[in-house]
Amino acid sequence: MLDKTDLAILELLKANCKVHLRDIGEEVHLTGQAVANRVSRMESLGVIKGYTVLLDEELLGKTITAYVTIFMKTTNHVAFHVFLKDNESVVEASRISGEGCYMLKIQVNSQLDLNHFLDSVLQYGNYRINISIGKIK
Repeated sequence: MLDKTDLAILELLKANCKVHLRDIGEEVHLTGQAVANRVSRMESLGVIKGYTVLLDEELLGKTITAYVTIFMKTTNHVAFHVFLKDNESVVEASRISGEGCYMLKIQVNSQLDLNHFLDSVLQYGNYRINISIGKIK
């Protein structure tokens, strides 16, 4: 489905999705139009799902990052999924195997916000929390 050139284009887009297609073309030895055609094809295939902006949450005031393992005490997972999607503190959410049911990455402004979030989680299940003390990668 994808060749080496497609994979090289994807790596360049992952590094900087704002890079000009002409500049990608110079790197992979294609014209900007040929790159645009390949990108369009990968979008229609669903390989490229969208483009995003990475924010420095700390500069935006969200100074606490926590990883929360959820141990469900209800079988109403659909309601929990809605809660996760509607809660702006939840940055990532995955259903997991092993210990726990879900792993959440949350970012909040304060200890008070963290406590409010954890209190709201209790209607769905119990939790275990790990606070990030520094980002490496």
